[in-house]
Formats: sequence, structure tokens, C-alpha cells
Amino acid sequence: MTDRFSFDVTATSGKARLGVIQTPRGEVRTPAFMPVGTAATVKAMLPESVAATGADILLGNTYHLMLRPGADRVANQGGLHHFMNWEKPILTDSGGFQVMSLAELRKLTEDGVRFKSHIDGSEHMLSPERSMEIQELLGSDIVMCFDECPALPGDRAQIAESMRLSMRWAARSREAFGDRPGHALFGIQQGGLERDLREESAEALISIGFDGYAVGGLAVGEGQEAMLGVLDFAPDMLPADKPRYLMVVGKPDDIVGAVKRGIDMMDCVLPSRSGRTGQAFTRRGVVNIKNARHADDPRPLDEDCTCPACTGYSRAYLHHLFRSGEILSSMLLTWHNLHYYQDLMAEMRAAIAEDRFAAWEAGFYEQRAMGDIAPL
Repeated sequence: MTDRFSFDVTATSGKARLGVIQTPRGEVRTPAFMPVGTAATVKAMLPESVAATGADILLGNTYHLMLRPGADRVANQGGLHHFMNWEKPILTDSGGFQVMSLAELRKLTEDGVRFKSHIDGSEHMLSPERSMEIQELLGSDIVMCFDECPALPGDRAQIAESMRLSMRWAARSREAFGDRPGHALFGIQQGGLERDLREESAEALISIGFDGYAVGGLAVGEGQEAMLGVLDFAPDMLPADKPRYLMVVGKPDDIVGAVKRGIDMMDCVLPSRSGRTGQAFTRRGVVNIKNARHADDPRPLDEDCTCPACTGYSRAYLHHLFRSGEILSSMLLTWHNLHYYQDLMAEMRAAIAEDRFAAWEAGFYEQRAMGDIAPL
């Protein structure tokens, strides 16, 4: 155990990187996928169940937790780790994305964003300083600087203006964060799909100095091809000796494409949200358990998977649970999806360690192309 935050790259395979983040609360093996615990819980999962999937770190949400139950209340309960019974590292986002996507009557100024809660209409102000304060109250191990996240596609002039505002907010976030040994602050690169704006943003962040760097402003409507196009150059603009985090991504092939291009960390609600809507990710693609063809199928979701849903239950039973509206359906399918995502990360880490990522990637796509219609 360490009393500080550090990151080491231990192997590479092409641009793909194997590494480890050390924190006082434990290590994070990279590439890492972070399950999303929006409201201090990964929906339909116990914390110990999330840990059993292989997750080293969770993501919490500043915007949602500041509104309910409130950061002060969480602090009074011993911080977010104690509050939700998760002793491993936690990264919290800054709230900027949710203010853009969820908040009502949003008013953006140089100071920050004034908005009304989508829950009860109460008015709030979120600024770089307030975001840092909230994340400190929550006790986050990795804190994200406050930024503005415009939707894509967008007007270049507006994207440039937004990026430069985010860079000024990044400097304010850095100052407000101060010196907190054992905790890390990540800067967020913006600039939409524009290479020169991404370069300008990276240079600004590096001059400020952060413990890690995120590629932000993607997965906001631009499509996979455009996103991967940005990832062909954006990670290379960021320091090689710091973690690189792609925010709000994504589907399994998004994640593979991101790791291939040098990304170390990712998060997304997709595995848990899909589990609640009857979708299961497998090595051969997505299984929609609600489809009638599964009603009499005795097979597991994936014969190579060791999660409880696959080792204990048939597709027929899972189909029945979903069609019946049973809570156990969400629990088992979410557990499976999170397990699949962590298995995916473990396979990529092993491939990078042995410098065979390109061959592993080819096999990943070949297996998915086989489809799920034939017996597994």
C-alpha cells in the first residue's frame, strides 16, 4: 500500500499500454473499465458483487450526489467510500457533462453554471471551485476538473470558445484542488473533432500540470468513426507518463478501439443500463434475452463465462425473469455484463503484456462476426 498517487506503464503493444495506478486505497490495473455508480450505487449490484467481477475502481457522479443526498451529508457519513461500502478507489466526474445533458434552465457564465435541478427544480451554482469542494467532501481518490462539454457535431467557433473556457476553468480547478497527498486531479482535453483545438487544449493542460489527463467531449453525438478518428491523434498529445482516460465510453468495440489507440481508463453506464433492458454482451455479440427465441433455450448466455448468470441459469430462465418483470433479471444480466467487461479488460491486459494485441484484436472481431444464432 502506498500513501501517494502514481502511474507506471509496464508494457506496450503498438500504442496499447499496460500499466498500474497506485493509490492509498489500492491499485488500479490498466487498461481499466470503471463501472458507474451514479448515485453511490451501481444499479442492481451489491458493492461486493461489483468487486467480484474484477473491478478495481468505481465512478461516482458529482452532479447527482450534490443534489441527492448532498455532499455535506455524505461527508458527515464518513465519505463516499464508507457511505456506499466500497473501499477501493473512486473517481468522481466534475458534474460538467450532467449539467449540459440533464440540468434545466442552464445559464453559463465565466464564473460557472447556474441551473435548476432536474429532480425538484431547486437552483444551484456549479463552478470550478464548488466542484472541487464537493468532490473533496465526497472523498474522491481521483477528482476531475470542471469543464464544459458541448454536444457534437457543433460549430467550430463555439467549440473553440467552449474549449478555452474549459481551460480557464481547469486552471481554477487546479488552484482550488490545492495539495492533497494521496488524491489526484485529472485535466480534461476538449476541442471537439478539431485537431488544432485538441492540441491547443493539451498544451494548456500540460502547462497547468495534472496527475492524469482525460480525453473529453466525445461520445456526445459524433458517432464511432469520428470518435476513433480523434483518438488516432488526441491521446498522443497527452503526457506518456500519466494515465489517459476516455470519458463516457462505451460499447465493447469502442473500448477495444480506444485501448488500441493508447487509452488507459474508460467508464460507461452501458453494461448496467443494458442489463436492466434485457441486453447481454457476449463474445459473439449482444443477446437480447427478451426475444422469443430464448424462451426454450437451455444454454447459458455464454458458455465461456464464469459469472453467476452463466454458471447457474439458462437463457430460458433469464427470458422468463425479464418477461415477468422480476428484479432478479436486472441483477443477473447486470452482473453478467460487468463481468464480461472486466474479462475483456483482463484479456487485453494479458495480450499487451505478451505483445500480441493486434492478434488478439483480430480474434475479438472474428469471434463477434460469428454471431449468436448458431450454438455457442
